[in-house]
Amino acid sequence: MSVAGRPDAVVIGGGVIGSAVAMHLALGGASVLVVERDPSYAAASSSLSASSIRQQFSQPVNIALSQYGIGFLRDASAHLSVDGDGPALSLREPGYLYLASLSGVDVLRENHGVQRAAGVQVALLGPDALRARFPWLSTDGVALGSLGLDGEGWFDGPALAAAFRRKARSLGAVWVHGEVVGLERDGARVSAVRLRDGARVACGAVVNAAGPHARAVGAMAGVALPVEARRRCVFVFTCPDVLPGCPLVIDTSGVWWRPEGDRFLAGWSPPGDAEEFGLEVDHALFGEVIWPALARRVPAFERVRGAGAWAGHYEFNTFDQNALLGVHPGVPNLYFANGFSGHGMQQAPGVGRGIAELVLHGAYRTLDLSPLSVARVAAGRPLLERNVI
Repeated sequence: MSVAGRPDAVVIGGGVIGSAVAMHLALGGASVLVVERDPSYAAASSSLSASSIRQQFSQPVNIALSQYGIGFLRDASAHLSVDGDGPALSLREPGYLYLASLSGVDVLRENHGVQRAAGVQVALLGPDALRARFPWLSTDGVALGSLGLDGEGWFDGPALAAAFRRKARSLGAVWVHGEVVGLERDGARVSAVRLRDGARVACGAVVNAAGPHARAVGAMAGVALPVEARRRCVFVFTCPDVLPGCPLVIDTSGVWWRPEGDRFLAGWSPPGDAEEFGLEVDHALFGEVIWPALARRVPAFERVRGAGAWAGHYEFNTFDQNALLGVHPGVPNLYFANGFSGHGMQQAPGVGRGIAELVLHGAYRTLDLSPLSVARVAAGRPLLERNVI
């Protein structure tokens, strides 16, 4: 492969995060080269995401990112149209419902206080109120629920990622198929990116948006990133009963589900799981963990039928389950957008804009994303997110 010229920025990874960064850089007038190892995106986290958005986080910076994100999604045609043709993202906003047992009530109330202070429209509901609002729901073992009333739901994530790519290309960003195998240094700065086919790309700035491969890219510059690939399985099933007004529900067991047209999606994040790059579906997980939890919480789910499954990767930040963003203090032209731990799709609009602002202007201008600075890892300052699904 031949690469001409010296782009202002090389973005490593063309998934939803890398594409959002590339689009915002191109909007700002930068020349951008995106290096993507899998142009089919068949195994990309962006293609395999359940693609949901919520305001119910425990950290204000995550709430701010999702508040920005929902506004972006609602007006996606204005932001992402090319020649008057905007994307159809099929945004739905039925809310998120977190269910807590007695042991989880205090955390739910503390999170509620943070959310309300940030302007999130969210209600705490006791068992009686939950049954009145959702008559199909069993409240056995539930002491409290937290229901998002606005700005929460799901959308077509692959369509969003494709729209970012299309818009970025229309603004002059260039995509190349390749795998980054090395970063050349000139003193503290990265001077060039080396690809597996032997190509060498001189660059002004480098953005690590390599998803589950982010740790390997960081290591090329001598930066240790606590980011691992974690397999997550999503199961599709049908139910003969209709569940009116069903939001995305996070059960006390940690199992989640939501409607998807005339079907449902469900999943679970195993505690203490290890790094895994395979994408084989663990079919036993549905019968042993997920379906029993579904049937306990929704009696109608005793009669579900499986209708498919897939697996994708979280780029899991083992340090504190929050994004690792910004320029590295030891490498002044190396920028990070990694470790989203399942939140990347919904945070892509705000992160893409923020990283572009850092590259172009040296500071955040729209959202203050400094609490998510990658420098907090070396400093030993975790910013723990309690609401990780």
